[in-house]
Amino acid sequence: MKTSKAQAQDNRAHVVQTASALFRERGYDGVSVAELMAAAGFTHGGFYKQFRSKADLMAESAACGMAQTAALAASMDRPTFVRSYLSRAHRDTRAVGCTMAALGADAARQPKAVRAAFAEGIEHLLQALEKELPAPEQTGLGAPGEIGEVRTHAIDTLAHAVGALVLSRVCPDDSPLADEILSVCRDQMLRKLAATPPKPPKSPPSKTRSVAVRAWEPR
Repeated sequence: MKTSKAQAQDNRAHVVQTASALFRERGYDGVSVAELMAAAGFTHGGFYKQFRSKADLMAESAACGMAQTAALAASMDRPTFVRSYLSRAHRDTRAVGCTMAALGADAARQPKAVRAAFAEGIEHLLQALEKELPAPEQTGLGAPGEIGEVRTHAIDTLAHAVGALVLSRVCPDDSPLADEILSVCRDQMLRKLAATPPKPPKSPPSKTRSVAVRAWEPR
């Protein structure tokens, strides 16, 4: 039976989401095309009807995963993002966590299309984080209309969060150092953020926090 256009699009999206989770969990070299197609419930032969190459799927799945993290960041204030990102739950669930932290080192050695997808995803995530800072004239970060310092703070937050998570993950799961890195970096970042008045949250903190925790807790 011929697959409808809508069904074909749904099938492709399912493969992308499956690959996004598997790549985050096992790395780009740790998952073959045959394995990821089987995990998605399709035959190996069907892959090339949907994608030109594994690299194309890597790029598309990276964009998918990065968009998920950007959406989470946009749904919470900056302190909540830091607490959720640098949590043990997030550390222990690579498959549903931040694509940047899980695959950033791998991506640096991949084709240009994959790195371009990461660059675009990082930009979207930075934009989400920038929205959680008040206008420059309200914080002393710069004159009205100047956004350089706001962006600097967003890059600083993202770089420290990703770096701390990566350092924690390279330690054994039962290593006290893994938790110490998360705790120290989380506290330092929150202390720094406390010096900058945040924007009013888009929704009640309790509701926002529950969304973040559910996203990065084991399922």
